[in-house]
Amino acid sequence: MAAKDEETKAKVEETKEETQKEETKQEEAKEEAKAEDVEMKDEKAEDKKEEPKEPEEKETDAPADSRAKAKKVELNYEDSTLNVLPTAGGRLLQALSEGGMQFLLASVRANTGLKSGRYMFEARIIENLCTSKASGGQADSHLPKPVVRLGFSTAGSSLFLGDGPDNCCFDSEGFFLNDKTRKKSGQKFIRDHTAAVLLNLDPASPNANTVSLFINGARASQPQPLPEALVGKALFPTITYKNVSLEVNFGPSSRAPLPFACRMVGDAAAADTEATTVTPSKGKKQVVFPVGLPEQGYFDWVDEFCEKNPGFIELSDRKIIEWALKSGAWRPKSQASGSNDKPEAKLGVPALDDWSVRKVIAAVAPVLPRSYVVPELKSNLISGDREKALKHFMASDFERKAVVIMGEPSAASKQHVQDLLLAQKQEKVQAEKKKKAQEEERKRLLELKRAKAEEAKKLKAAAQRKKEGKEEEEAPAESKEDEEKKEEDVKMDEPEESPELTEEEKKLWYRKQALPDIAEGALAKSYASFTLPTKDEGFDDISFAWQSEQDCATLIKSWILEKKLTQRAEDLTLGAEFKEKWTAWQKALQEWRRRQSEFKDTSKRKALQAKKVEAAKKAIEEEKKALLEAGSEDAAKELEEKAIKSAEPKEIDMEELDVLGVEDVMDVGNGEPLFANFAYEDWTMLSLRYELHLLLHSFKKDLNDPDRTSFGEKHFAYYYNKYFKKNWNLQIFNVKKLEDILECAKDSVTLASGGFLKAEQAEDTAIETFVKLTEEHRRERERRVDAGDETAKLKFNKPAPPASRPAEKGSRSPENVPQLGPSSSRLPLPESPPSTVPDDVPEYDTAVLARLLAAAHRAKTYQENNTFRLGNINRINVMSLSERLAAATPNLPHHGHEQGGSGKGGGYGSAKGSGSSYSSTSQGAQKRPYSPAPASYSNKQPRTGYSSGGYGGGSYSGGGYRR
Repeated sequence: MAAKDEETKAKVEETKEETQKEETKQEEAKEEAKAEDVEMKDEKAEDKKEEPKEPEEKETDAPADSRAKAKKVELNYEDSTLNVLPTAGGRLLQALSEGGMQFLLASVRANTGLKSGRYMFEARIIENLCTSKASGGQADSHLPKPVVRLGFSTAGSSLFLGDGPDNCCFDSEGFFLNDKTRKKSGQKFIRDHTAAVLLNLDPASPNANTVSLFINGARASQPQPLPEALVGKALFPTITYKNVSLEVNFGPSSRAPLPFACRMVGDAAAADTEATTVTPSKGKKQVVFPVGLPEQGYFDWVDEFCEKNPGFIELSDRKIIEWALKSGAWRPKSQASGSNDKPEAKLGVPALDDWSVRKVIAAVAPVLPRSYVVPELKSNLISGDREKALKHFMASDFERKAVVIMGEPSAASKQHVQDLLLAQKQEKVQAEKKKKAQEEERKRLLELKRAKAEEAKKLKAAAQRKKEGKEEEEAPAESKEDEEKKEEDVKMDEPEESPELTEEEKKLWYRKQALPDIAEGALAKSYASFTLPTKDEGFDDISFAWQSEQDCATLIKSWILEKKLTQRAEDLTLGAEFKEKWTAWQKALQEWRRRQSEFKDTSKRKALQAKKVEAAKKAIEEEKKALLEAGSEDAAKELEEKAIKSAEPKEIDMEELDVLGVEDVMDVGNGEPLFANFAYEDWTMLSLRYELHLLLHSFKKDLNDPDRTSFGEKHFAYYYNKYFKKNWNLQIFNVKKLEDILECAKDSVTLASGGFLKAEQAEDTAIETFVKLTEEHRRERERRVDAGDETAKLKFNKPAPPASRPAEKGSRSPENVPQLGPSSSRLPLPESPPSTVPDDVPEYDTAVLARLLAAAHRAKTYQENNTFRLGNINRINVMSLSERLAAATPNLPHHGHEQGGSGKGGGYGSAKGSGSSYSSTSQGAQKRPYSPAPASYSNKQPRTGYSSGGYGGGSYSGGGYRR
């Protein structure tokens, strides 16, 4: 044991010695590292001492310059947006802010550009507008933010700094902007800060061709190199702002001096500057109204005019949208809608989408001494709109011109259109090329990723084999030539194709654009009013750019005529005569349908014949009375018999009847109406005949246009709906084309040459004539069917009746109403409820009336005006039904026939002699048990005294028999 303890102690001591040795080595290593760090720091310090320190500011004081100074340098308000409002002699800039104008940038360019030397100008924010705070102190996101951009632009370029490659600037957020590039390069400047922008074009300066920002005299950004597109060009000081008021200082003295002497733009030498080409013209300004036809190069001509005349400002909706987009509003290109003349804004800003900007511009433009072009395509073609537009521009301030651009364009305009077409093709080719390059790059990166993954997988497998001691055969390495060939294949570009116009494109006069020039609806309402301008409207001058006045007059006349044949009349107003005839037709049709129903009912037919005899007797009553007074009783009797005989039905061979010669369609002579055998298809064809007849004649009269007396199949459904307030549906007639159904009504309407509908009957044709034509056509179809021609049958699709409203829970449906009458079988329902109940109505009809009324109350399926639906009956009026029942049973008592209000008090009444009555509650009538009449009561008289409860809960009693 002692030996083991000694061994253990020895091992512990050895372990302690080894630990101490390791700690000593670590301390020595740390000391050596510290010594090395000190040496390196000393070396760096020595290197820094040896390098010369660069100066913080490379700009030096400007030397004295005795050269002639440039003429007065100031902001050129001929070269500014319409919302710029200069005050205080041009030193203070403000902007219009009403409505949507507060969301639009204002911009103005100086009248002098710099082409050499080093100069600066200053601007100071006097006030910020629209800085209201929402709850919580946060800025209201619906209000536009203040924006200030100070920089330089080339002559004739976009007025807005940050728009395009021909300008560069610093903004108030400290960003440097050029084209689509925006990078942080300096400090922000806010209200009361004096911001100076310095342009250095001195080739001897270390900061040559740079632009710098200074705030309150101190440098706020490093010198930014001028974009290549601006080097070597005259650069004009430009200011773009929004929702601020600015003080502008061009010199000669600066408000906040820089660390070095620098001349202001207003103190520039004439040799270092270049004057603008946009100068105020002497005399009156001009306002030009282009007049042209839609889809005939109108807006391309306007664009060409503005390019050639940069001093003109375009006043149009499309320019307002362009202005808004350049001011920061956003809209996807795919959302462009409307027309070129009146595009839809859809910018997501209510103040811009409501076009309040248009009203402000219309008010301010005539006040500013500027020249304008007003490309309002539709308005400039209408005389009244032209006169209204001219009133905004006073003749004392503006020379008002109209330029007519119609017909074959000039050679220059044709070349301009071909250049645009070629540019479109080139743009499309470039877009496809870019897309293809992106796809190839995506594939290359994906392939590279796969190759790296495969290589990593191989290395891992090789390491595993090496670990296992297995030998690995080296894969043959690719030769250097193969690798270079692959790289060359990847880098090799396909030969670039130069797009060219086809022969057909070279013959085009006008370019088709994405949007129509005028919306179809607006064009349809206005094209008939298009005219050429005249000096009587107030124009000082009218010129014809492409064709002569006579040729333009002929062209517009033929163009309008062509449109009349193809466009629908949106402004058509229905005349009073049509409404009167349509009402009379509906009334007559209803009367004919009722007459057919009466003829098919034997009892009603007898009653009708009796009335006819009574009418004949009444007609000779005075003559008969005179004969009786004269003592001629035989003559009076003979007269009466003759009248009765004349009223009796005549024997007529209906097969040989001359349909078109019938005098009275209600009675052909034997008591039968001409339409007695009309089925659903015949009534439908009768309505179609007269509707199309009335439509065509009313259209001609209401439109009152000798050039447009009818319309084509294309617009038939539109006019049909406009006149009759119902949709046209060919599926009802089970045909695919309009001409197929018109073939069945060719005696009334045909499809003439050119596809226009033609009325075959005169305007004053009696409505009974269409009944005769329909009956004639029906008989012709029957003859053809009898001869074996099955195609003569009309197979129309009868519309399904509207679904009835479902009954309330717990109520009885009409189909489950107990049957009334002497037997348990269901009694037949009439096709339509009679308007009156004759005295000789059969007893079972009385039961039917009672059952219908009971069904109405029990089913609780009332609709508007106390009506309900039951079976094939359209609508039954409850009160009318009760009155008919009372009229049919005048000698029986009717209890509880009053309206029950909320439903209280209604109950099952009983006839006289009955000893019981069933009351109802406000929740509804109690159910009364029903059972068929026992055999012992088969000879009993049915109880027909029915009483009604309140409409809310009452019911009719019935079905029982008196003992």
